[in-house]
Amino acid sequence: MEAIVITDAMKILRRIALLASAIACFWVAVACSHEVSQADMQAGNGLLQMPSQFTVAETGDRLEALLQERGLTLMARIDHAQNAASVDQELRDTQLLIFGNPAVGTPLMQCNQTVAIDLPQKALIWQDDGEEVWLAYNDPEYLMERHDLAGCEPVIERIGQALNGLAMAATQP
Repeated sequence: MEAIVITDAMKILRRIALLASAIACFWVAVACSHEVSQADMQAGNGLLQMPSQFTVAETGDRLEALLQERGLTLMARIDHAQNAASVDQELRDTQLLIFGNPAVGTPLMQCNQTVAIDLPQKALIWQDDGEEVWLAYNDPEYLMERHDLAGCEPVIERIGQALNGLAMAATQP
C-alpha cells in the first residue's frame, strides 16, 4: 500500500513539473515572438528607446536626413564621444540630435511654459557595452504629465506619432 501512495505522488509531481514547463515555454514564446511596441520601448524614466540596425553615425545621419525631409530644424548634433576624446577621456559612441519645429513646440509652451525646458526635442543615439546601438527620445506622454499640459492632448498625440515614425525610420532598414 505504501508503494502505491509513493507512486501516485510521483505521478502527480511529474504532471505538475510538466505543466510548469509548458507554462514557462508558452511565456518564453510569447516574449520572443512579438514586435517592438510602445510599451516595449519604455525605459521607465520618461524615455522611449529602440534598438538600431545601424551604427551610431549611420543612425544619426538617417535621422538628420529624415528631419530635413520632413521640414524640421536641426539645431545641433553633438558628438559626446568626440568631446570626451578632446579631454583625453573615453566614451562609447554617443550622439545627441536637437531638433524641432516652432509651429509644434509653441502650442505646447502655450499650455505651460515649463515644457520649454524639454524643448526642442532631442534624440540620443548611443552604443551600449554589448555594442548594440540604441535611439532614445523623451516620451511625449511623460512630458504631458511632467508639465501638466492639459488641453494639449491632440498636439502630444501628433508629436508622439511623429517621433515614433522618425525613430523607426532612422533605426530600421
